[in-house]
Amino acid sequence: MWMHATMDLKAEPFNAADRAMLRNLARRVAEIAALPIQREREILCTAHNDLKTKQPVVFAFPEGAWTELIPLSSLQGTTPFTRHFETELRRRIYYDDHIRDDQPIRRELYVPYAGRFTTFGLEMRTTESTSERGSRHFDPIIRTMEDVEKMEPPRVEIDWDETRRREEIVQEALGDILDVQLQGMWRGNCIPIDVFAMYCGLDNLFYDMLDQPEMIHAAVRLMVDGWIDCVKELERIGALSLAHTNQFCASGGMSYTDDLPQPDFDGEHVRLKDLWGFATDQIFTDVSPAMHEEFAIEHEKRFLELFGLNSYGCCEPLHNKIEMLERHLPNLRRLSISPWADVEQCAEQLQDRYIYSWKPNPVILAGDRFEPEAVRESIRAFREKTRDCVPEIIMKDTHTVRHDPRRIPEWVRIAKEVCEETG
Repeated sequence: MWMHATMDLKAEPFNAADRAMLRNLARRVAEIAALPIQREREILCTAHNDLKTKQPVVFAFPEGAWTELIPLSSLQGTTPFTRHFETELRRRIYYDDHIRDDQPIRRELYVPYAGRFTTFGLEMRTTESTSERGSRHFDPIIRTMEDVEKMEPPRVEIDWDETRRREEIVQEALGDILDVQLQGMWRGNCIPIDVFAMYCGLDNLFYDMLDQPEMIHAAVRLMVDGWIDCVKELERIGALSLAHTNQFCASGGMSYTDDLPQPDFDGEHVRLKDLWGFATDQIFTDVSPAMHEEFAIEHEKRFLELFGLNSYGCCEPLHNKIEMLERHLPNLRRLSISPWADVEQCAEQLQDRYIYSWKPNPVILAGDRFEPEAVRESIRAFREKTRDCVPEIIMKDTHTVRHDPRRIPEWVRIAKEVCEETG
């Protein structure tokens, strides 16, 4: 959940055809990364995240729609290891050819650690949908304090030999074209309530806040304590990586900042305080600020205080909780303003003190017809209410574009055009 890592990607040497294909893609990415506009974007993104400009930035993350834009059937790699890097390179090229938002494209190519955090000793039970990308039902397995006592703290597991093999293979094939870097954990995520809901059941969670509050506190405390121990272990063994450039940040946005790493960074030993942290509690959308504070924030703030800058929120509307979050969350820099938040209330509270990370509703890309004027009107209305803020406009959670690849580029074009018109 928190590491740029996976145990499922087996390092395999590239065959001649795969190697040649990857090198051709890498050359194209290197050409794109050398364009002057990339440096202009880096300057803008850095000033934005450092709260030094009110100029809006526009980002689009296709996410689920990538399968329509670059179908798996179009990949040429013959192994999962090859296709992992082929996908990354093709996506960067696609951004330059089509999307053209404010994300800089850089020469770094990240190789993920062979690592993971273990779970909590209890196997989740789910009922899966039969439809493609359908929903999932979680069958409750925690109902009492006795069940919580069966939970185990998570552990860090890293296969160092596999990690080195991955790096060596990619470095040999592409290191003379791109800046190949091994990357471990590059942000800290703390999402205890959403995870616990998968163990106890959503309805049960809401009842238990009244009927069994100590059970919830015990479980969330164990989870947060375990994650704190894990990230501290990663710091101790040197498995952290800097992330103050083009890494995806929190629930949207980029990580560019001159405020990280800390001034006393020695250039080698990355610490938690040199990184971004993140927490969210989407399940608490309709929970009161007081209960949100008691059951989530009081625990999560212990995790977030380890990090140099923090982001909070994802899909949950936060307009009636901002004051509470400000009181508790250390080093807060970015707040997610979801499609269901009151844009004007958020603008009045955030002003230019935080990044206003607005996520317009992606349904505008998923309907039977794409309506450009509706896009224009919604973004113009947003800008009229956020002139005194530090806004980023982020299209994400795009599960489909109805196989119409023109929609995301057109959305970006309109968004940037409106931002230029409105200043």
